[in-house]
Amino acid sequence: MKIAILGTRGIPNNYGGFEQFAEYLSVELVKLGHSVTVYNVHFHEYNQPDFKGVVIKKIYSPEKQIGAAANFIYDYLCLKDALKQDFDIIYEAGYHSNAPSYYLLKKDSPIVITNMDGIEWKRSKWNYFTRQLIKRLEKLAVRKSDYLVSDNLAIQQYYKVEFNADSFCIAYGADVVDQFNENILSDYNITAHQYFLLIARLEPENNIEMILDGYVLSKDARPFLVIGNVETKYGKFLQQKYKAKDVHFLGGIYNKEVLDNLRHYSALYFHGHSVGGTNPSLLEAMASQSFIVAHNNPFNKTVLEQSTLYFNDSNEISTIINEFPETNRDKRLLSICDNVAKIRNEYSWKSIVLRYENVFNEVLKSK
Repeated sequence: MKIAILGTRGIPNNYGGFEQFAEYLSVELVKLGHSVTVYNVHFHEYNQPDFKGVVIKKIYSPEKQIGAAANFIYDYLCLKDALKQDFDIIYEAGYHSNAPSYYLLKKDSPIVITNMDGIEWKRSKWNYFTRQLIKRLEKLAVRKSDYLVSDNLAIQQYYKVEFNADSFCIAYGADVVDQFNENILSDYNITAHQYFLLIARLEPENNIEMILDGYVLSKDARPFLVIGNVETKYGKFLQQKYKAKDVHFLGGIYNKEVLDNLRHYSALYFHGHSVGGTNPSLLEAMASQSFIVAHNNPFNKTVLEQSTLYFNDSNEISTIINEFPETNRDKRLLSICDNVAKIRNEYSWKSIVLRYENVFNEVLKSK
């Protein structure tokens, strides 16, 4: 098969979840004998024509000039180029800025599969008019795509109820980490199980303020590490709000070995995502054998089930920090073991890639 992956900033990943997904999926599909092209923004730091056998196609994006609105131009240019090639399948990661370009599609176009990601219009950073626009784009993507992918059962149910639209349910992947290096902690002046951790895009819907407010309320003396891009308006606001507290904003870190060790040795790993489906950072925390404290919502509960502690507000976070010390080993070990089993049995990259290969073969046969 000839497959194109669009909708990300490109690979190798130096940005976020969809980029990490595109990297794993594309490389593994190449190992299975398929031809895969990933579209990158023109300013991506990687300048080789291929990455581990994956063809890299750089496309212009005016993001540095006009900000997030550039994604509409970039996604349009990516799809316009992809339609000139002889791909069998075009896989779009997300719909938010992709959907308007779907008017380029014709009856003889390659099969277009859209991963619908989370429920974008629910993100609290958007104003009313932006939310209404995104809802229209969501409807457009559902109507114009040949097939949809949901990464979580709750997302799949949402699209069935909202649009009577079927979708393939395929989550992201992760692989269990079983070797750790405690020496890495010294680079951050921390010791094992004596700090709290959060890894996320610094956006309001990830409930970062709720988590940090709960930490401050707990009066716990251990430091709190926050990993995520701080060079945004909200990131700068968070830094200012908690500058007098023992909260350390480390910026974006993309070295997986470092991240795995920071997750593994944390006393508690907080996951506040509330509008997405199966979040990649959550799976990686499970695979790193972290003890996870998660926001109480259907998406997280579909993945974690009972293998975690859930919170709804800052007071509950404060209570968890104060009443669940690291010494509560039975609950901690049981939770970690359950989550590791989930990764091995349901979310391993090998099984996810094979699922995608089967779906791609299935839709090509249908065509």
